Amino acid sequence: MARVTLAVPSRRRRKKVLDRAKGFYGATKKRIRVAYDAVDKANSYSFIGRKQKKRQYRRLWTIRINVACRPLGINYSKFMNGLKKANIAINRKVLSDIAIRDSEAFQKLVEKAKEALA
Repeated sequence: MARVTLAVPSRRRRKKVLDRAKGFYGATKKRIRVAYDAVDKANSYSFIGRKQKKRQYRRLWTIRINVACRPLGINYSKFMNGLKKANIAINRKVLSDIAIRDSEAFQKLVEKAKEALA
């Protein structure tokens, strides 16, 4: 009985890995054994990166809100506490956008937060 090599499926598998390794440095993009490891590592980094992106955006929004609050005489944590007490449910993404684009509306929100704290 002849030996079955499964040439077409294995070539397809290798081609997928090498396509994924395009743009990698040196032999990593050309040699299949090195490319397997590099692609696995890249996949793990991309998984981690998707989780980190969410954290980094939330940090950015927090910083933007804090920077907009300080000149109005309140810090970030007191502002958020005041909004919660005033039953104003706006997420940080929208708050940071309001702080950047519409300073008058943000000022009104700060006033409401201050009233709720007093």
